[in-house]
Amino acid sequence: MAAPQGQINVMLAIHAKRTTTVDMQKPLRNYILQHYSAREAQEMEEDIVEVTSMRSEVERSTDASEARRDLLQRYFRALCVMESRFPISSEREHINTLHFTWYDAFRQGRKVSQQNIHFEKAAIAFNLGAVQSQIALSADRTTPMGLKQACGAFQAAAGVFAFLRDNISMKAAGTGNNSTIDISVECAGMLERLMLAQAQECFFEKVVADNKSLLCSKVAKQVGTFYEEACAALLLPPLNQHMDRTWVAHVQLKAAQFNAEAYYRAALDLHDKDDIPEEIARLRVGSSIIAEGRKQAKGAVVGPLQDVVTKLEMNINRNLDRANKENDRVYLMRVPSPDSLPPLVGAALAKSTPAVDVLDATKEKMFAGLVPDSSAKALSKYTEMVDDIVRTLAERLQQESEIMRVKLKEMNLPDSLRALEGSTSLPDDLRDDVEAVQIDGGPAGLETEMKQLRDLRRVNEELLAQVEKQLEKEATEDAQNRAQFGTRWTRPQSSTLTKTLHERANRFAVNLKQAGDSDARIDRTIRDNMHIMGILDTKPIESALPTLGRPMLSLDGNEDQIVGALRQNLSELEQCASQRAGLEDMLKEMRRNDNILPKLMTTSGSYEDLFKKEIGKYDLVSQEISRNIEDQDRLFQQIKMHNEAFSSVFNLEDFKLQQEKAYNQVRAAVQKYREVRENINEGLKFYATLQAAITNLKQHCNDYVMTRSIQCREMMDDIQRKIAGLSLTNNNRHSAPPTSHGSQDSSYYHPTASGPAPGYAGQPPAPPYYAGHSLPGIPPYYSQPPVHAQSQHPAHNSNQPHSGWQGQPAPQAPAAQPGAAAQPPPNASVGGLLSQIYRHWGL
Repeated sequence: MAAPQGQINVMLAIHAKRTTTVDMQKPLRNYILQHYSAREAQEMEEDIVEVTSMRSEVERSTDASEARRDLLQRYFRALCVMESRFPISSEREHINTLHFTWYDAFRQGRKVSQQNIHFEKAAIAFNLGAVQSQIALSADRTTPMGLKQACGAFQAAAGVFAFLRDNISMKAAGTGNNSTIDISVECAGMLERLMLAQAQECFFEKVVADNKSLLCSKVAKQVGTFYEEACAALLLPPLNQHMDRTWVAHVQLKAAQFNAEAYYRAALDLHDKDDIPEEIARLRVGSSIIAEGRKQAKGAVVGPLQDVVTKLEMNINRNLDRANKENDRVYLMRVPSPDSLPPLVGAALAKSTPAVDVLDATKEKMFAGLVPDSSAKALSKYTEMVDDIVRTLAERLQQESEIMRVKLKEMNLPDSLRALEGSTSLPDDLRDDVEAVQIDGGPAGLETEMKQLRDLRRVNEELLAQVEKQLEKEATEDAQNRAQFGTRWTRPQSSTLTKTLHERANRFAVNLKQAGDSDARIDRTIRDNMHIMGILDTKPIESALPTLGRPMLSLDGNEDQIVGALRQNLSELEQCASQRAGLEDMLKEMRRNDNILPKLMTTSGSYEDLFKKEIGKYDLVSQEISRNIEDQDRLFQQIKMHNEAFSSVFNLEDFKLQQEKAYNQVRAAVQKYREVRENINEGLKFYATLQAAITNLKQHCNDYVMTRSIQCREMMDDIQRKIAGLSLTNNNRHSAPPTSHGSQDSSYYHPTASGPAPGYAGQPPAPPYYAGHSLPGIPPYYSQPPVHAQSQHPAHNSNQPHSGWQGQPAPQAPAAQPGAAAQPPPNASVGGLLSQIYRHWGL
């Protein structure tokens, strides 16, 4: 039963079990008449009628409403009350004319009939969970109130199915395991996981609606985990031959959907943090998960779910394409392998709502006068006694298992025997460290990282050389014009304007020199320590560890005998451990099946005698536990003796020293590798940040050169116009009398004139470009990170790769052709352009 197509996510509800009509009134009344009296039968008549009425309503009711839910809860509590008062079975002294018949909820044609009240209770509990799931599915999850109602109902359904699994299913199996599969332990457990998955899915819809991005991935991961657990149960007997394929396909696809959703949401957070390589890796994993899920569920899933999954797959692939393009064009970072990624952690917000409170019958007054309170108190007392015995015996078993583990570790067993076979291993923490190093590329991959460092340094040096070349070219052109026009060339000299730019370039040059020295030190460290780190490239790493060899000279020739005896002792000890596990399972089974209620209801003697007799059945298990402990103590005496002989013959102490020495070498190699790797990573970050700063400086220089070019052109045009005016005046002078201003006009024409050019007299020179403005220098390599020029103008494209730079890509501007002069915008004036640039750069 699926959710309406209007819902965002498709969910499932459980169909209720069907039953047949049962007449409870006559069997219950006859039992009271036979075992009690007519008076008590008359007093209990009202309760009998009420129970019969509730059973009739259960038979007729089919709606998914709170009223039906409350009816099932009341009837379940009534059954609990009846359980301790009306023994229903095929025995002659019990109610043997009452049969409960129920159909399987998933196989409507299969039905089972039992004379067992636990079978009736299991069916009612199943239907209660089913009704809760139907209530949840009918809620409008597009509203906050409906979403809360659906989540609560799914958690309540999960609690009911958990209660069914833990308390009723085993008792409802009956003789010969004659029961429907839908109320089995396996099915109840599967349904609990399914309901928790859908409740967690409601929480996911809530965090998405509330835009809580940090929680989305964790909540989605837990949804996928719950669906995976439900799917695992569906693929195992007896459900794999019982459930329809569409159930399995639905749950499989939902598991794939939310596992992929978790990676998709994690990738969105990584994109916001500019961690593009891990974003790509996460998206790749999500894409493969959802593709595999769709393949498994092909042809067996309803359209709405397919639509949701298809939309998610499109979003993942679209983001993956975008991230790949960004990395290829801008970042050029190495994408980690999926195995190297830390696993996503789920956040379990959905929990099964305990059903004990709504199903507790201790306060029910029905049939209260039929059974003495002493019987109930006696049963409670017996239960406490049994619980205490079982708890004590279980603690003894667990304690002996821990003693075995500690003693074996002290004697270095069975590791020393494995070493004799050539199967040595690293400690778990050290093995994890070595695996992390090998996944990272190992010492053999350091040369590739150093090449990347050298390439980045070369890129920065080329950028800085371009900056210096620009400034030098502009200064040369200014000096040539100044020599040609003399005092008529009134604009400020380049050296007075570019002081700040030169200082910044010089600081960057010093930074690059220091960085080169640091690179050389790293390279030298790698060469000097490669003999130490080289062990980390050994695969498998265990092949580099010492093995325990046989003695070169044997006096007695009894090595094989000693080894064989020690192995035999360890095998017997393992059998003791397996026996303890079996005894613990036996205890649990005995406790689960220990029900003396029928005997309490029919006994006429002392309760204490009955308790003593019933508890006696645990004595056998207690004796077995004592024997097991004695056997373990005896074996440890033998193991200790044989291990001492083994250590002496095979010189185990020397082997331990060699082994510890090898462990220390591996630890030293890991430590040195991490030190070098950390320095390389710092270098990559340094060069990436320095590249951004030099690119920013280059943009400043481009703006400066363009502005000076505009000044030069306008000044030259002005000088040419004035020269042309003087030429016309001289022509008129040949035909007219000389004036008193002739000498002044003549001095303006000659480049050696000392006065300012006409039209510029009295005008102050243009303010020095970038006067008073400087960027902070880049600190020495590895002392602290270089300064990010985030608040300055975005850099133009320098036609150099931004390798290793993590951040948003800078806006790209077309690169100027070599040797081409910067072109001013049309109709631009020097003053207007200067004002715009000064305002832009804060000058």
